[in-house]
Amino acid sequence: MATLKSYSLCSPRLNYGDSYKRNAKWRSPRAAVIPNFHLPMRSLESKNRTSTESIKSLRLITAIKTPYLPDGRFDLEAYDDLVNMQIVDGVEGVIVGGTTGEGQLMSWDEHIMLIGHTVNCFGGSIKVIGNTGSNSTREAIHATEQGFAVGMHAALHINPYYGKTSLEGMVSHFERVLSMGPTIIYNVPSRTGQDIPPRVIHTVAQSANFAGVKECTGNDRVEQYTENGIVVWSGNDDECHDARWSHGATGVISVASNLAPGLMRELIFGGKNPSLNTKLMPLIKWLFHEPNPIGLNTALAQLGVVRPVFRLPYVPLSLAKRVEFVNLVNEIGRENFVGEKDVKVLDSDDFILIDRY
Repeated sequence: MATLKSYSLCSPRLNYGDSYKRNAKWRSPRAAVIPNFHLPMRSLESKNRTSTESIKSLRLITAIKTPYLPDGRFDLEAYDDLVNMQIVDGVEGVIVGGTTGEGQLMSWDEHIMLIGHTVNCFGGSIKVIGNTGSNSTREAIHATEQGFAVGMHAALHINPYYGKTSLEGMVSHFERVLSMGPTIIYNVPSRTGQDIPPRVIHTVAQSANFAGVKECTGNDRVEQYTENGIVVWSGNDDECHDARWSHGATGVISVASNLAPGLMRELIFGGKNPSLNTKLMPLIKWLFHEPNPIGLNTALAQLGVVRPVFRLPYVPLSLAKRVEFVNLVNEIGRENFVGEKDVKVLDSDDFILIDRY
């Protein structure tokens, strides 16, 4: 009877001897050691029409509100009207899908669509800065690739929040996204739970794509950067006048300019104006009585500029605060605010709260 032979499904094991085992070194695959192996997905056309220097020169940037239809989808007609009002009153850039624009409540498909829509409709008249940051480096890279692919002029990037990283990890995170195009770094420890210290900013500022910092920790930090040649935008409407005229800030990334872009332009472009700053202060304090964008959403609804639709977990301000807003508008002058309808106090039943969107 024939003897059965055994066969191995694996490749035959070659014997190179003990000397091979002692001297052999493992080598990583070539792709794993090439820096920036996955190159940014930016077209030459996009590169040619955007530059870091053009972003550095912007003085008034609005963190634009995202309006909604009653079913929770984007109200693009109201959005376009709001952006156009910004352009008419001299705003130079918009942050799309930031905290004010409720990017945290958007899917990435919605987010990139809104960036692309803004570029398509207004990219020739205003700089479009997409908030493509994330606490996941992978997500931040992917969203930033898509944002530049649809034509945004620059990206806004926050440091990894909640699941915090080390300072070295923060630098690595920013370096990965800075390779893709003009970038503004956003420091807001009250939301992220972690400050971006000057040591990190000075390190990443070596990148040619670093445009500057949106800084929310106060004017001492603003001046610390501007004295070292770093471009800074104040992230606080209540501090932006002094940041601009006393601490060297280039300008402001503003929430209040959604409501009164003309007055905010005067504040940032017109030289020191403490009387105007004082005039605007009650409105700004009102806006931030509750976490942004609750006040802004309530205000724009009462001005008749957007529908009174809120994506949860945001809800409108109390009736007393809604009455207070109408009084503020009348004191400052309705003509200084966006829209053409009379300002009015909305009833609680007028608001629509959306939990599935």
